[in-house]
Amino acid sequence: MALHDLTTWRHEHAFDAGNRAGESRTWIVVAITAVTMVAEIAGGWLTGSMALLADGWHMGTHVAALAIAGSAYVLARRWSRDERFAFGTWKIEVLGAFSSALVLGIVALAMAVESVLRLANPHAIAFGTALVVAAVGLLVNVVSAFVLAGHDHGHDHGDDHDHDDDHDHDDDHDHGHDHGHAHGHGHGHGHGHGHGHGDLNLRAAYLHVLADAFTSVLAIVALAAGMMLGWAWMDPVMGLVGAGVIAWWSKGLVVQSARVLLDREMDTPVAAQVKLAIESDGDAEIADLHVWRVGRASYACIVTIVAKEPLTPDGYRERLAGIPTLVHVSVEVNRCPHLSCP
Repeated sequence: MALHDLTTWRHEHAFDAGNRAGESRTWIVVAITAVTMVAEIAGGWLTGSMALLADGWHMGTHVAALAIAGSAYVLARRWSRDERFAFGTWKIEVLGAFSSALVLGIVALAMAVESVLRLANPHAIAFGTALVVAAVGLLVNVVSAFVLAGHDHGHDHGDDHDHDDDHDHDDDHDHGHDHGHAHGHGHGHGHGHGHGHGDLNLRAAYLHVLADAFTSVLAIVALAAGMMLGWAWMDPVMGLVGAGVIAWWSKGLVVQSARVLLDREMDTPVAAQVKLAIESDGDAEIADLHVWRVGRASYACIVTIVAKEPLTPDGYRERLAGIPTLVHVSVEVNRCPHLSCP
């Protein structure tokens, strides 16, 4: 049985509005890539071209990776109001980015192994057919890159502005002890402007397309050199170069997404801003601080404060009001019981 009206203190935990534009663009690219994949496999089977068949199946790996990105958007949106997710579902998108980065790394490894094998045992290359395939692949990936980048050329702003109503929780518990614990939970205003570098899921999709376009350019250069100069060795060498660059991109995306998934955010400027704001009076001192990301540009914060003459939790939350990226704040206030307190 409900004893109190808790409406004022309750709030949703969907801190990130998602990126519907990014989601739509991702599925468009999935469709473009899938159609190209089917056309190349069918064309290779009908003409007997191994180059077409190989590129078609290679396209299939990118369809799978891009579908992971699209599915992550769908699941994050579908479960955004599911209360089982303590701080919303945005990290499903980050998990999608992490998975895509792993797939990208596997593609790089496969390219490197195949290139080494080709160097050790050169194969005859149908340069004319292979050039056509590479050119078609490049065209498809350039179109896909423009679709994913939108009007701002890869810096996706997403048009996501998180307008979170302020629901300050004043659960002050004065236990009458010298410790004088007071706990407050605040839900602040978050105006998180989701820039493209923050949407790791969209960046993962973009990197897959960019990686494929890059390998197509390298292939065109190598095939042209082989056809005109007889440098057949250029094909596997360019494969190794492409594998190295793609592996580097994969590593960067793995590190970025893993950092978010593991809540390794204590070196973010937000943590420093919280410490500076709370300890600005020379009395309050932070004993424990936890800051982690709950959206592309939205953070949650739990802070334990010790002071000789402590303010109420509301007083400390007011000090944090100038940090717009904080959308969920929990404050614990303690009176310093020691005689050594200044």
